[in-house]
Amino acid sequence: MKKLLIGLLASAAILAAPAAMAQDKKLKIGATTYGLNAEFMQLWSAALKEHPAVKSGDVELTVFDGRYDALVQQEQFNTMITQKFDAIIFVPMDVEAGAAAVQAAHDAGIPVVGSNARVNSDLLTSYVGSNDVLAGEMEAKAVLDKMGCKGNLVILEGPIGQSGQIQRLEGNEKALKACPDVKVLETQTANWSRAEAQTLMENWLTAHPGQINGVIGQNDEMALGAIEAIKAANLNVSDFAIAGVDGVTDAINAVKAGQMASVLQDGIAQAQGALDVAIKAAKPDYEPVSTVWTQYPEMKWADGKEKIYLVPWTQVTPENADKLLETRK
Repeated sequence: MKKLLIGLLASAAILAAPAAMAQDKKLKIGATTYGLNAEFMQLWSAALKEHPAVKSGDVELTVFDGRYDALVQQEQFNTMITQKFDAIIFVPMDVEAGAAAVQAAHDAGIPVVGSNARVNSDLLTSYVGSNDVLAGEMEAKAVLDKMGCKGNLVILEGPIGQSGQIQRLEGNEKALKACPDVKVLETQTANWSRAEAQTLMENWLTAHPGQINGVIGQNDEMALGAIEAIKAANLNVSDFAIAGVDGVTDAINAVKAGQMASVLQDGIAQAQGALDVAIKAAKPDYEPVSTVWTQYPEMKWADGKEKIYLVPWTQVTPENADKLLETRK
């Protein structure tokens, strides 16, 4: 009887071991970004790697560069599905095309958390980002205020079809309605690129000599490209009203120099908040370890089950610029 009892206990221990190991196993989480060429998504990705759960080794993190291509991101999803990742964080290149990737992961039983950019899918576990309509309105208002609600401006758009481009343009147009005397001379995409924006702005300065008073760049990189074009044309940057979005390092320095306005998008909070939510989706007893939730108490954790978590915007000013730059060191 004693031998039988020992045997049963041993068998139970063997059966329990895989369950215990499964409970404590390292989570495999992937993040596919729309592209890693520019500083903002580099900051976002670096923040993921600095998350306490990654640094402690509880999460094995893989960050994919989507190379500004929705098809590349689809393939990255296929890879993560095949390799049975526990959760996926998605920063989509295209608001519509990204939905098929989310559907594929959902069908495979893998939770997907959106971050920074939207995708038109109801299958996301949650979304952790910021209100891009509000950012578009804030940056446009900064330009229009400096222009005194009169004159002409140009708009440098993000990649057509990405949610940032769609929603920030909506915000731009909302602000413009308050200034009916302002004329929009040109609107064109520069694909979040400083170099593309510089080329576009050089062309516009030639096509509309002495007529452009303001520049709305839907991100900082494009606003900075416009500044380079203005300097290259031997024009005075202070004669133009210029604004962007993101609060990248060069833009903060340009705000300090009085060359532009910018609205800081907290990519660190977006990334680390998204990872907390993704871990919770894969491991129900998880409690968040990122400082995001105390930094922004208006973002209620709500057991990680809110559908949308919005990280607030911060207006970059000459007064707070040095403090913001400190966080980049």
